[in-house]
Amino acid sequence: MAFKQITESSSPYRHLEKMPIQDILTNINKEDKIVPAAIEQVIPNVEQLVNAIVDKMLVGGRLFYIGAGTSGRLGIVDASECPPTYGVPHGLVIGIIAGGKKAITEAVEFAEDDVEQGWLDLKAFDVNEKDVVIGIAASGTTPYVISALNQCRAHHIVTGSICCNPDAPLSAASDHPIEVVVGPEFVTGSTRMKSGTAQKLILNMISTTVMIQLGRVEDNKMVNMQLTNDKLVDRGVKMLMEKTDIADYETAKELLLKTGSVKKAVESRHT
Repeated sequence: MAFKQITESSSPYRHLEKMPIQDILTNINKEDKIVPAAIEQVIPNVEQLVNAIVDKMLVGGRLFYIGAGTSGRLGIVDASECPPTYGVPHGLVIGIIAGGKKAITEAVEFAEDDVEQGWLDLKAFDVNEKDVVIGIAASGTTPYVISALNQCRAHHIVTGSICCNPDAPLSAASDHPIEVVVGPEFVTGSTRMKSGTAQKLILNMISTTVMIQLGRVEDNKMVNMQLTNDKLVDRGVKMLMEKTDIADYETAKELLLKTGSVKKAVESRHT
């Protein structure tokens, strides 16, 4: 099948500048509803990738996300939220963006077209055969990402990918490709919209499921979360009181802060 960039196809909505605000909002919402149904179609592909990640992490591997622009930023967001949410070390899940840290907040011209830098950025973290690298690119054509995955494959590193076009070049460079086709964007080519939403949801699915499989969640609770603010401390105290015979809030809070996590606090009650 010939490759077609659906992400660049013209929006079915015309003359947006003349559209009433309520219609703009309603139509964006209408388009957004397409995303979950499209993701549902690729859950088997996501499952295969998750299994591969878990297998590697259980023997000491890491998970890398690599992308450019919005895709790169989404990977960095997901990676950065794993330590506080699940209490895993910084460096277990790593987000890399074309153009480096500056590109997180500003567009870096032509960074996504560099066919050598992606692999160099991965090598800076000593990427190896224990790791899994997921390339993220809505178009599925970003040279920075594709070349990085090709180098990973040459070095026997397991790869995955997330894009929003069928039969994309990025998928051909990936061991576990995920193609979630959400159709043309409301604003033509603005892939931070539906495509970005789809990528964000899939990244949520991947990291959450991996962390559950690694034992970082008990029942439905984030028992390993870092206690980095008052809200999380309060949540942790309530979890601890629910899981133990501690009835006094301040007593539970003291134990939680002493041990550093709900899981460790509970374990301390049984030793």
